[in-house]
Order: sequence, then C-alpha cells, then structure tokens
Amino acid sequence: MINFETLFKKQKELDLEIARKHNITYKETRDRRTLSLLVELGELANSTRCFKYWSNKPSEEKARVMDEYADGLHFLISLGIDAEINVYSYEQRDSELSLSNLFLKMYEEVVNFMNARNKENYIKCFETYLLIASKLNMYEEDIFNSYLLKLGENYHRQETNY
Repeated sequence: MINFETLFKKQKELDLEIARKHNITYKETRDRRTLSLLVELGELANSTRCFKYWSNKPSEEKARVMDEYADGLHFLISLGIDAEINVYSYEQRDSELSLSNLFLKMYEEVVNFMNARNKENYIKCFETYLLIASKLNMYEEDIFNSYLLKLGENYHRQETNY
C-alpha cells in the first residue's frame, strides 16, 4: 500500500508558494495545469521510446524517465488538490496493457477528468498513472524519491525566477 498523503501536502505547499509569488489561483491555472500534465505525459512517453516501432534505440536511462514521471505526478496531484480530491493510499498493481496503450488510456482519462471533474474520473487518472509506473518498474521508493527530487528543483526554480 502506497501512502501519498505526504506528497499531496508537499504539493499543496508548493502550489501555494507559486500562487503567492505569481498572484494566481487554482481556477485561473486549471486548464494550463491540465495541458501541462498532457505535455509531461508526452515527454514521459518520449523518454521511454515505447511507441517508436521504427527504432531499435532503447529507452533513456532510468533516472531521466523517473524525472519525467515526477513532472507529470506534480501536475496530477495539483489537479487533485484543486478539485479537492486526494488519493492518500493506493495499492499499486500491474496491467496487462502495453506501455503504449497505458499512455493512450492516460490521455483519455485526463480528458474525461477535464470534462467531468469528479472523484471517480480523478481516481481513474491516478490509477492509470501508477500503472504506467509499474510498467516502468517504478515502485513506491522510486516514485517518492523522483517526486522529492523534482520538488526541490521546482522550489529552486521559484527562487531563481525560472
């Protein structure tokens, strides 16, 4: 069982810092954060190269893939906080879907959540994102460590007017 309560709390603190610094609200940035999640999902897919049937080149190194995963997780958690939905615990599992199909499913789930911002649709997004982690052989420690590394980088970016 993975407990995400700490990550939701840390993300809320970062979101509040960004909101204060840039004088913005969750509502004002909702569409941009949703688009950011979709862009980061594409960057993650690109780093895995899972869809590049025309190439024999392997995935980028695990650290790079984990970094891209953490980018998306930041936006996913932020969108949950905005919708007042949290996923504090989750039993990570595996999927029979290919990694490419999991990415397609994630895009679909994000669009569904965008169109109906409810707990059921958010949970589907969150579950699918964790299925991607499992398919990438990323588990609790990897997810937490990559999130915390990116969190530090995101705070640094705020301090340096990135």
